Amino acid sequence: MNSILNRNLTVEQVRADFPILDILVNGKPLTYLDNGASSQKPLSVIESQTRFYEEQNANIHRGVHYLSQLSTRLYDEARYKTQVFLNAEHEHEVIFTAGCTAGINLVAQTWGRANLGPGDEILLSTMEHHSNIIPWQLIAQEKGAVVRPIPISDDGEIDLDAYRSLLSDRTKLVGIVHVSNSLGTINPVQEMVALAHQVGAKVLVDGAQAGPHLRINVQALDADFYVLSCHKMFAPTGVGVLYGKQELLKAMPPYQGGGDMIYTVSFDGSTFAELPHKFEAGTPNIAGVIGLGAAIDYIAELGRRESGETVAPLSRLLDVGMGWISDVEADLTTYGMQLLGNIEGLKLSGTAKHKAGVLSFTLDCAHPHDIGTILDHHGIAIRAGHHCCMPLMKRMGVPATARASLAFYNTREELDRLASAVLAVKEMFG
Repeated sequence: MNSILNRNLTVEQVRADFPILDILVNGKPLTYLDNGASSQKPLSVIESQTRFYEEQNANIHRGVHYLSQLSTRLYDEARYKTQVFLNAEHEHEVIFTAGCTAGINLVAQTWGRANLGPGDEILLSTMEHHSNIIPWQLIAQEKGAVVRPIPISDDGEIDLDAYRSLLSDRTKLVGIVHVSNSLGTINPVQEMVALAHQVGAKVLVDGAQAGPHLRINVQALDADFYVLSCHKMFAPTGVGVLYGKQELLKAMPPYQGGGDMIYTVSFDGSTFAELPHKFEAGTPNIAGVIGLGAAIDYIAELGRRESGETVAPLSRLLDVGMGWISDVEADLTTYGMQLLGNIEGLKLSGTAKHKAGVLSFTLDCAHPHDIGTILDHHGIAIRAGHHCCMPLMKRMGVPATARASLAFYNTREELDRLASAVLAVKEMFG
């Protein structure tokens, strides 16, 4: 394996934190290149789940007994860690949801229902995941609003001139993915937010793919809403985060009713809890949220191991940890693009100047599903299909792509295996 950049922390050391990377698939070492769908989990996150159910399990925010107080503290600590991870101004601007999709639906069904009307426009980029298209289509149909796509270039970059021309006083919301799950493009979110705000529009940023790869600063981006998919950033499944600016969240009605989101209840009427509880009805995924806190701790621990600092603020350790992750993945992305680009008959999709670790491609002799099946026989896990981006596939002129998506625990040797297996596909299909 490669130890890049002569850093204190090496990829070899990090791989030892992920037990699943040692398994065999079809008699070959697992080469896991499907991180865009879900990342693997470090041992510290796995142990946090076992420890919760063995030693800490109780419901939160209501009980006065020891276990309830303990689980409440751990849950609330995870919210603080998430605030630091996002650099949100207020802890109560962090809402825990069932996932990134749930966060987008929450905004569409609360802010959207209250603020959209006939003729209003919602601008969404052509590269959006279906989860940032369908919720807006549903509310647009209900309210008489219009969804309009923002064009992209052949390289997979936002056409900023076209975006500027689409913005008007009719634009009420812009939905933009921070990092494309299918192309890896890192979009100019800060500039796009500023342009949208000039016409009075709000902006929701889909950070599902940014969370594992970039140091996020929602205040610098000036995003009105930002969503995270936590299982893609080394945390358990079933957990998401919605960040919203305080004044917007306060003005939005509750999304779901139930326990813990109320202040008073009577048959004559009810009043609702303050943020963040107003949007967290019922018993949440307590273990999953604690696991998210453990995942953020793990990134900070990478920063500690890289910097050698034994005592430092969480924000500082996350800066170093995410910086190390970005450097490792940038090296892998460049190497992978060069490696695959040299294969005759292979076409890369997504060649933006600024991109994260996504290598999407097609072969002129084989369908992506056949590629994925054959690579699995080599122990290589990739994703094949439209990646929940059907409008993007139509724009790129392909029905589907094969996608290798990277994480910091991947290696150049694994990319060599990928290239060799792709050559075996070419040989098989002639």
